[in-house]
Amino acid sequence: MKIALVTGGSRGIGKATSLLLARHGYKVVVNYLRNKQAADEVVSTIVASGGEALALRADIADELQVMAMFAEIDNAFGPVTALVNNAGILFQQSTIENLTAERINRVLATNVTGYFLCCREAVKRMAYRHGGEGGAIVNVSSAAARLGAAGEYVDYAASKGAVDTLTTGLAVEVAAQGIRVNGVRPGFIYTEMHASGGEAGRVDRVKTALPMQRGGQPEEIAETIVWLLSEKASYVTGTFIDAAGGK
Repeated sequence: MKIALVTGGSRGIGKATSLLLARHGYKVVVNYLRNKQAADEVVSTIVASGGEALALRADIADELQVMAMFAEIDNAFGPVTALVNNAGILFQQSTIENLTAERINRVLATNVTGYFLCCREAVKRMAYRHGGEGGAIVNVSSAAARLGAAGEYVDYAASKGAVDTLTTGLAVEVAAQGIRVNGVRPGFIYTEMHASGGEAGRVDRVKTALPMQRGGQPEEIAETIVWLLSEKASYVTGTFIDAAGGK
């Protein structure tokens, strides 16, 4: 039985991934924080197509909420076999002079601590040493981890750099436990996240600077994620795919 949790699964890359996982036969848990309607719509779409899905609210930066979410998944479907760490936040574009400790800590709490907590709970269920049958984890990072997002989101970029290090270390730590851990680094993708940074049209502004001369679609990233989770990538761990149009 294939059971997948997608954090931030109600919109953008998370939504596209949730829908694609369902088409590949996974039972899908759509995690969300605020937009219950959007999460319910993803679930309804999956169910209408003959799949099984569940929407669960949890702030992944909150340890108790993460533990409760995984326990609820255990009861509803069984232990997860696939985790997509996708939930993330960023704030208005800013140079470092205007960054506050509160903003930095909020970004790190969700984008880094949240990923650690979800990985921890997944490993407890997947690892051979805990009676699990193995599994796969994909951490959604960002091209910003390599490029730095200077003058825009250095705090966000730094958080994704931490995600890359988590991915590298955890892949080695749990490889012998039947768990594969990989990362995807999307580039400029048409999602709502850019509006959170104060520039909804950011992808169109920068696309001519990309080798492929266009922004990416969430569905293109979802295909990459689902491949990494699949048996087709059975000998792939500790690896990153830069899905960034050549940049």
